[in-house]
Amino acid sequence: MTAFKQFRVEPDQKFRLKDRDPADTAGFKSKKEANAKERQAEGIERLRELQERLYAYDRWALLLIFQAMDAAGKDSTIEHVMSGVNPQGCQVYSFKQPSAEELDHDYLWRTNRCLPERGRIGVFNRSYYEEVLVVRVHKGILAAEKLPVELVDADIWKQRFKDINAFERYLAQNGTALVKFFLHVSKEEQRRRFLARLDEPQKNWKFSLSDVKEREHWEEYMAVYEDMLARTSTEHAPWYVIPADHKWFMRMAVADIVVSTLEKLKPEYPTITEEKRRELEAARKALEQEEAKA
Repeated sequence: MTAFKQFRVEPDQKFRLKDRDPADTAGFKSKKEANAKERQAEGIERLRELQERLYAYDRWALLLIFQAMDAAGKDSTIEHVMSGVNPQGCQVYSFKQPSAEELDHDYLWRTNRCLPERGRIGVFNRSYYEEVLVVRVHKGILAAEKLPVELVDADIWKQRFKDINAFERYLAQNGTALVKFFLHVSKEEQRRRFLARLDEPQKNWKFSLSDVKEREHWEEYMAVYEDMLARTSTEHAPWYVIPADHKWFMRMAVADIVVSTLEKLKPEYPTITEEKRRELEAARKALEQEEAKA
């Protein structure tokens, strides 16, 4: 399966978010297209197979990070893409506003506790990247983090980018593969989805007045997202800017990229030693003798 490489943010490239079209579908015209439906189904089935191998291989872990503006489709994409995965081999964490306990630690502490073990796929719905996004847009949040005053200076964001890159390099060098997705929704499509949440009673619970207030900071968010994507997309922990105006395409692209990443890890079922093979044969004979005696 060929991943959508055109959506990857290459390290040190001249990156501009406005050059990425949120409505792009890479030539696929609709979710009803036979090849689009087949590709989605094949991706989910292949992911199930690779996840089983990853679990049995027990050498690599895979961490998937999802960041996006509200209503971009993080929850539904995670649910759809991971629908065929064995729950034993997958764990999903959603990071909301930090608790009092979390604010008494460094900003990586709460996510560090949730990193996937070897053999598992970990999914972060939002992550430590909030610390260079929403915290950067809303300065009052940074003030609540109880940092020593002398550490909060003009270089704090550059320092955090440096720390995050070093942290992700450390993970990669210790057997955790990382793939990061920014689900890129347009402001107009977000507006339509908010209206749908208001119009459909079963979606009312998803709506919050704060979501609308955040739209007032749209341009600020786009600026900090662009800076973050350019500074933290690396060879070992790449960012993919996935067009999110068409949910069917977004899910297909994410599944494709996850599958491609797992294929590169080449997880295989453990090789049975000759000694173990003799044990299995002895077990077979014992079971067959039980049947003969019955």
